[in-house]
Amino acid sequence: MRQPPLPRTRRLTVIAQDPSVLDAEGRILTTELEIPAEDFSAGPRGYRVHVVDYDTSTDTLYAPKIYPEREDGVYVDPFKEAVGDGKIGELIHDPAFHAQNVYAIVMRTLARFEFALGRRVSWGFAGHQIYVAPHAFADANAFYSKADQALAFGYFYVPGKSGPRTPIFTCLSYDIVAHETAHAILDGLRERYTAPSSTEQAGFHEGFADIVALLSVLSLKDVVKTILLKLRPPSEPHVEVQANRIPADSLTRKNLEGSLLLGLADEMGSELSGIRGSALRRSVAIPRLDFTAKPKPTRYLDLPEFQEEHRCGELLVAAIMDAFLLVWLSRLKRYLDSNGLTEIDVSIVAEEGAEAADHLLTIAIRGLDYMPPTDIRFSDYLSAMLTCDRETVPDDTRYGYREKLKDCFAAYGIKPASKADADGFWRMSDDDFAYDRTHFEALLTDPNEVFRFIWDNREKLDIEDPSDYLGRAYFKVQSVRPCIRLGPDGFTVRETVAEYVQMATLRFDELSEVGVTGINADIPNDKEITLYGSGTLIFDEYAQLKYHVKNSIFSQTNQGPRIEHLWRSGYISNPRYTENLFGRMHLQRVLASSTNQSEAF
Repeated sequence: MRQPPLPRTRRLTVIAQDPSVLDAEGRILTTELEIPAEDFSAGPRGYRVHVVDYDTSTDTLYAPKIYPEREDGVYVDPFKEAVGDGKIGELIHDPAFHAQNVYAIVMRTLARFEFALGRRVSWGFAGHQIYVAPHAFADANAFYSKADQALAFGYFYVPGKSGPRTPIFTCLSYDIVAHETAHAILDGLRERYTAPSSTEQAGFHEGFADIVALLSVLSLKDVVKTILLKLRPPSEPHVEVQANRIPADSLTRKNLEGSLLLGLADEMGSELSGIRGSALRRSVAIPRLDFTAKPKPTRYLDLPEFQEEHRCGELLVAAIMDAFLLVWLSRLKRYLDSNGLTEIDVSIVAEEGAEAADHLLTIAIRGLDYMPPTDIRFSDYLSAMLTCDRETVPDDTRYGYREKLKDCFAAYGIKPASKADADGFWRMSDDDFAYDRTHFEALLTDPNEVFRFIWDNREKLDIEDPSDYLGRAYFKVQSVRPCIRLGPDGFTVRETVAEYVQMATLRFDELSEVGVTGINADIPNDKEITLYGSGTLIFDEYAQLKYHVKNSIFSQTNQGPRIEHLWRSGYISNPRYTENLFGRMHLQRVLASSTNQSEAF
């Protein structure tokens, strides 16, 4: 006998931001996350996430929580009742609750990527499950380790106000967990983005992870509402939120930036600022540039300060958060323009802000599919977001997400890619490619069929052939990913995203033979240099090529600056420098935060 379908989602209780963020009654703010339902075992351990609560510092393995199951296939949230009874203060010291907290946030982040991209997303390693250690070590750090196939969250102690030291758990911070999960997912989507290339590529990994974390937090209506209720706009200190109402004239860009964004940065526990960095506060503090002024200001990316990868990534955060504010105000415009309206319900303001954050998060994630697989720039990401969003939402006139993104990126010195059209979109491919020898069905799923298409059309695609250097050349279609994206009209957009990578390893004195010259670096002639080329092919539902986004393998523009950066940074002389990349980068951030008090907000 057929049975009714099992539930597709479940709700689990988590800390809404971190234990320092309190609600109006002074209790730790919690929320229920709706995540994909699955048949999981004690841990929690599911088909994508396996929580293993082993503390390497104390050699302690915490017993996994067993989740009771109801007859209808729904697992009971064992911590929901405790939160309802006001016992959240006890749960923040319960390792079993910590395990649920990281499991739910990792699953929600993964689900957001899969919704935006319209397909299942793989990790950047061979297995299907990522291990998550809520108490991995006693240290002020948290990171993704590809070698260990794991997310590792540390804990540390701070002096108590009166009595013993207080433990601080990074696994209880929503944005830290989402940030590290974003690193892991991005590594699965674009594995070569962790390879040494440029400050912008390293900064992109950090900046993108921060964007995912911050927009994920801001898409939680509970968090936005709590911050709005507790804070006064700094420019109008006499304005105070009363009885769940906000004065309409206080909903300005300056006030929202000061009260919500800086307020959220202040609410995040100061003890965690070293681990999570100060991306939100520091990005809000980066002033917009006026390129109409005389003399024109220097681009941030050309300043020495922004040659550090974390600082560079904060430019992405600044541009996206600026766009978030503008979109939020556009969504509030119909309330602000109402005749005689002097106050707005805070729930409406929070809901519109959460919707703006969620939509921008979808755009930010979908843009990944329209980027080249290697040697990226922030300008590539802007054009990718604009193009991918136009494919799903052709009419953007209601809130103008794309124009706001373009304007906000320009205000921080980031323009669309030079290979884009005048409006910043990737140029569409011509329709005169040869399809006679390729098969429709296979072209949408099979890497070998895509390579056949590339081979038959390599001249029209303007793809260089590195095979002249036989034995040291590599060309492979590394992925073919069918996608089904949901548009705002309820209809789907079907695409197939295929990625290829080229590699050629040459001696430094051989680079001039392929047109790579003028490198300002004292590199020995016998030093081997690996050149990378790559491209992303976007096919429509009829297997017709729509876009080809590429970086040429023998391009002087791409390879010259990249090689100079690698030599100055020591990557060419010491290739092992990239091992445990995220742990090293995050440790550097912690050390910089503890030694540079001017940046530890």
